[in-house]
Amino acid sequence: MTYYATITSKRQLTIPTAIYKQSGLTKSQKVIVSIDNGIIKIQPALDFVNQIAGSFQLPPKYKNKNISQIIQTAKKSYFKRKFKQPSL
Repeated sequence: MTYYATITSKRQLTIPTAIYKQSGLTKSQKVIVSIDNGIIKIQPALDFVNQIAGSFQLPPKYKNKNISQIIQTAKKSYFKRKFKQPSL
């Protein structure tokens, strides 16, 4: 299917209804936008993450942990650094 659409002055594009319904995208969903040989591609962010899964080596401190544990550890580390009390 090919449809005609307009890009607004704010660089926004409305996806035609038929394409939107077939795409499986949902309101407020995060997507990856890329360009390949002049063709703009829109892909659900989770699909992209699944494609690159395994491409990066997991740091040893995260081995044998599930994603929830990894996120919790990362948050603790971040906030510990961010709100570290200065030494007197």
